[in-house]
Amino acid sequence: MSHAVEGTVSAMIYWLSTGGVSALLLLSAATYVFHQPTIDGVRALGFPDFFRIELAVLKLVAAAVIILPMLPGPMKEWAYAGVALFILTAIVAHTAHGDPVALTLVNLAAAGLLATSYLTRPI
Repeated sequence: MSHAVEGTVSAMIYWLSTGGVSALLLLSAATYVFHQPTIDGVRALGFPDFFRIELAVLKLVAAAVIILPMLPGPMKEWAYAGVALFILTAIVAHTAHGDPVALTLVNLAAAGLLATSYLTRPI
């Protein structure tokens, strides 16, 4: 495969995975604020309401930082690290709470999407 085609494929994988991560973050943030079953679920995990709102805001910020190409690399690195921490925390919290394995699988898929975005990002 030529370098031009490899670059195009890599860019496509990057933008698809990054768009997916950003979309998941936006959806998750919205559910933390507007979806009563999610709000109740976060409470059931033992987290206070202020933490739920804090996570929603941080997810909105992370979605913007990851998707906007003009932002500096170190800022993106922190956003990727923060999202990885969100995902890891979700896996631990849901496992400790005894929630269905499907939630862990969804979070592992999100982690894979995040890793794909990170590994294919333009440097």
